[in-house]
Amino acid sequence: MFTMDAFVEALTLEPVGEDRYRATSVQSDYGMVWGGQLLAQSVMGALAGQDGKAVKTLHAVFARPAKADAPLDITVDRMHAGRSLASSTVTISQDEQVITRALALLSADEPDVIRHADAPLRTSSPDDVAGDLRVNGSWEAGVVGGVDIGDPALVGPPELDVWARFVGAPDDPAVDQALLAFSTETFLIGTAMRPHEGVGQSQAHVTLSTGVLTHTMTYHEPCRVAEWHLLQMWASYTGHGRSYGRGDVFDLDGRLVASFVQDAMIRGRSGGAGKL
Repeated sequence: MFTMDAFVEALTLEPVGEDRYRATSVQSDYGMVWGGQLLAQSVMGALAGQDGKAVKTLHAVFARPAKADAPLDITVDRMHAGRSLASSTVTISQDEQVITRALALLSADEPDVIRHADAPLRTSSPDDVAGDLRVNGSWEAGVVGGVDIGDPALVGPPELDVWARFVGAPDDPAVDQALLAFSTETFLIGTAMRPHEGVGQSQAHVTLSTGVLTHTMTYHEPCRVAEWHLLQMWASYTGHGRSYGRGDVFDLDGRLVASFVQDAMIRGRSGGAGKL
């Protein structure tokens, strides 16, 4: 169960040297670290030492999986720190092997010169998923229309709408950015599988090898993750053992608060567990 205490503990980076940190993991039912957690910890690492700024864009490459019962080592390289913009590289390792590396652009708040933003493509509300919530401790998520992306027999368009929130999340802008990244990592592989009969996310790690290869977050506005937010996703390509998908995040007022892009792997399962 993803309790808020476990989230906060995993997002608390313990200093162990200059620009070096150690972190724990929230536990998963298959013993490996969630990719969303690595994104969230990369956000926290990017913010370290970059006071007065928020993450604008984070691009992470996932090299290999990590074990949830072993500590993670995090190294931060602050490449640049200016008045309005900054950048950092965050490397997460385990047992002296690189797990993921992320490049982050950070930005200070600035006034508008011009402004516009997309609206949601489809309208819905948290009430539409109230009877079909997936509750994992503090993380609540519901798929609009009750779509079961795990069922290989169900076929539909390569799009998915999900309402989510983190109950009890602290009022902390850094935690908000971190947990929003966590929320966006989970659903795009299943979205890409929807048009294909006989393929579903329940087959992941059983008959299919699946995994996120790269994930990019771009933040537009502050978003309180303790409140409902809508992930509106579509997968525009699958082929050659890969999938590509995009998504936008909207708050309850329909305001565009973030966007994300993901490349992933979907291929037949074979030997060599733990290798991508």
